[in-house]
Amino acid sequence: MEVFNGKSVFGGIAIGKIYVYQKGEQQVRRIRTDDTEQEKNRYRAASKETMEQLQALYEKALQEVGEENAAVFEVHQMMLEDDDFVESVENIIDTQTVNAEYAVAVTGDNFAQMFAAMDDDYMRGRAADVKDISERLITVLSGGAAGGIQSNEPVIVLADDLAPSETVQMDKEKVLSFVTVHGSLNSHTAILARTMGIPALVQTGISLDETLDGKMAVVDGAKGCIYVEPDEDFLAEMQAQKSKEEEQKELLQTLKGKENVTLDGQKIMLYANIGNMKDLATVLQNDAGGIGLFRSEFIYLESEDFPTEEEQFAIYKKVAETMAGKRVIIRTLDIGADKKCDYFEMEQEENPALGCRAIRICLTRPEIFKTQLRALLRASAFGNIAIMYPMITSLWEVYKIKQIMAEVKAELTAQGISYGNPPEGVMIETPAAVMISEGLAKEVDFFSIGTNDLTQYTLAIDRQNSKLDDFYDSHHPAILEMIRMVTENAHKAGIWAGICGELGADLTLTRDFLEMGVDELSVSPGRILPVRKIVRETDVSEYRREKREKE
Repeated sequence: MEVFNGKSVFGGIAIGKIYVYQKGEQQVRRIRTDDTEQEKNRYRAASKETMEQLQALYEKALQEVGEENAAVFEVHQMMLEDDDFVESVENIIDTQTVNAEYAVAVTGDNFAQMFAAMDDDYMRGRAADVKDISERLITVLSGGAAGGIQSNEPVIVLADDLAPSETVQMDKEKVLSFVTVHGSLNSHTAILARTMGIPALVQTGISLDETLDGKMAVVDGAKGCIYVEPDEDFLAEMQAQKSKEEEQKELLQTLKGKENVTLDGQKIMLYANIGNMKDLATVLQNDAGGIGLFRSEFIYLESEDFPTEEEQFAIYKKVAETMAGKRVIIRTLDIGADKKCDYFEMEQEENPALGCRAIRICLTRPEIFKTQLRALLRASAFGNIAIMYPMITSLWEVYKIKQIMAEVKAELTAQGISYGNPPEGVMIETPAAVMISEGLAKEVDFFSIGTNDLTQYTLAIDRQNSKLDDFYDSHHPAILEMIRMVTENAHKAGIWAGICGELGADLTLTRDFLEMGVDELSVSPGRILPVRKIVRETDVSEYRREKREKE
């Protein structure tokens, strides 16, 4: 038995045969042509077909992994139509009198190198997207078919790396696990694997050898290992462990409808994070008590122009009505940093994570902010909506928000338009917000701690930079102490405090959050029941006593 270690993307155990996934080698030849117009027409036709493929992938991803994770294929569609990309391809065809395949390959390489050389990590990440698009175009031009899994049984997919399109187009029923030689924990493919709930490893260092194809293997996502050709005893042991995990999943289903209350009577709210109305079904399926984070920016990212008040109102109203009285916390526009929206025409920034983003855009462009607030206030008359403001760093921002909100309410009243009176809270995702949380708590109705950005800004680590994975510690004592401090300050002012970042779903910290007195955890829908299980099995007073004894 051979053992290869990698980085775990998602836990769980997969047992099956290895399928070595080789990308189709794009053997692109440079061929001179006398009819450049015909080659350009071939390119345009291929571009149209590629656009249709990407749309199909988007719709498939929408069903399998949700709106937020499907958005990558909308980005690919935009890049495919990018004027600079198109002009480069057609210019090479014209000036070098060459075939379309060669022009696309050269353009793809040039653009990928350009992105890879950029300082911004988000832009560097687009290099892989450009390569994915150009390879898809070349496949269409050469009459090839998009890759997939050629197997009659579910397999462990072993690849050098996987583009998002390759991951999504695979038949989900035939994939037991993803294992890649390279790749990043924060790549689109890793995110998709987590959402699909498939055990996955990256950076395994395993040799992509065709002789591995068809060999029996075990992937242990929790330990970050793949075992090739295990002996019968080990195989039986892992099969028993896998069966136990599946039994646990079935037991979780019995928790539906149960209270989120500890053995000693402490209650906590378990809510879900979503990016779109289409995610509502999974919220209801997993028995969430409400929506703790509705990412309204995806309404903007999916639009070619600023969404109107009526368009936003219809979405917020439908979400509120569907949740039938359960609380729906809608985060106001959080564009910026790694979320780009061309029609906003934002200036290029050297460090967008520290630039004009989220509430900073809203306060400097109040016309956009007011449109969203009007829609939110009107929709709040139809359900239990709360409004949450991101990226707060100072009290004056809260005062300015209140001023703008008062103006919007006055306008609606003057126009005879009915609206509700939704609670208003702020996200705590900067060290500054933590340090002034005592003062902030007196001005708002609730706190929601965004642990992803809070960790990034506290540790001074770009969370999208895979080279810093070893330095990125979401369990850092400073982060946990900040969560405790924010919760205590919230309670002193008589408001509640929750967590809506990735850390809220970290089952190793659930008891600590209960001990701190955190009032709400908002997680991806699929994590609701696992968190509920731990909550119901915990005696907080006993856990607190055990911690004191260890200190």
